Amino acid sequence: MQHKNKVTQLRTNTFRYCRFSLVAITLFIGNTYANVTSDDAFIKEHKLVERSTDILFWTQEERAIGFKSISRMWPTRVVAKSNNAKPMVLNDIGLSDITYEVEGKKYTIEDFIGLKSAIGIVVLKDGELVYENYTDGNDKNTRWISFSVTKSVSSLLIGAAIKDGYIASIDDQVVDYLPQLKGSAYDGTSIKNVLHMNSGVKWNEDYSDPNSDVSQAGASNGITLINYVKALPRAHKPGTVFNYNTAESNLIGELLRSAIGNNAATYLQDKIWQPYAMESDALWVLDRPNGVETGGCCLLASLRDFAKVGQFAYEQLPSPENSPLAKNWLTDSVTPSDTYPNYGYQWWLENDRNRFRASGIFGQAIAIYPELGLVIAKHGNSPQATGPSEYKTHEKALDAAIVARINDM
Repeated sequence: MQHKNKVTQLRTNTFRYCRFSLVAITLFIGNTYANVTSDDAFIKEHKLVERSTDILFWTQEERAIGFKSISRMWPTRVVAKSNNAKPMVLNDIGLSDITYEVEGKKYTIEDFIGLKSAIGIVVLKDGELVYENYTDGNDKNTRWISFSVTKSVSSLLIGAAIKDGYIASIDDQVVDYLPQLKGSAYDGTSIKNVLHMNSGVKWNEDYSDPNSDVSQAGASNGITLINYVKALPRAHKPGTVFNYNTAESNLIGELLRSAIGNNAATYLQDKIWQPYAMESDALWVLDRPNGVETGGCCLLASLRDFAKVGQFAYEQLPSPENSPLAKNWLTDSVTPSDTYPNYGYQWWLENDRNRFRASGIFGQAIAIYPELGLVIAKHGNSPQATGPSEYKTHEKALDAAIVARINDM
């Protein structure tokens, strides 16, 4: 009888647990569906699909929905995760109580994530997830647009193409791989010049000007890109003047595809995404259905995986034997160019330090601090594409506080 009562109680508890779990799952699916439906309604109301080519001029409110919904507007190619991908597990080392100061006022890390421009932050220490936080409507599964963070990823793939023998040297001429550019201002420019953005080709990167080169052709690929840059004049001798130029990163994408005879998304998947066991599928925006990727923009991935891209880059610094990149590629990549001390091969550098970052407009960032084994990744939605802002001020102060805390451990 006692055994029978225990069995009955076990069945009752199991039923209650299953009923609770079913309710929880139903609520989760319902909330997810509601969010998607709400986002779809917003996208339709604001005509974001029809205005997708004006993405640089969306309002901050529109970007908050649009930047996580790019795959609903533009064609993409999947960068598939590996079959053995496992979610990272939080190792809480107490970063949630970090405070920082801005103009004499103290703020918490929760205050930072509460900023209108903040979307998410992930911190890795020695490859472990030690802090993670997101604003409402975003989570570890949100695929946010990366903008120029993608430039640094494309640079990694050039390193892989050299290792695989598809590219002989970064001193090779661009026209050796893109003969369509013979006779243009890019004739006589090396791959290294393009990586350093000192090709000498004239280009206007003003995001606030709808008539600038970046507004007109910053997302161009294929023959559209080639035809546009072929018509650009030369402003300086190659290798003499730094000029930030998204078209050059897009050319890196063109050059990469020409060299490897494959698309960039599949190459990223095969060389980095799957071998490094990224947690989720990524998407890379294409110029048209079944088209080509934009080398300087628009990899869509979770913040955890962008942080892991930073961790991957950090681990390539000693050029391990099993690295998919050419020998010393990361060290060379984060060595300042002769024309600008804060830029390497599509990576931003700190003066007099071994620190580097991938950076994208509107607040996208992967910051790597090699001396601490630290990676800080963020998705953002700053009011302006570039320039000073409240968000930037808080971000800099928070990063400094995190670095100080890790340094003291």
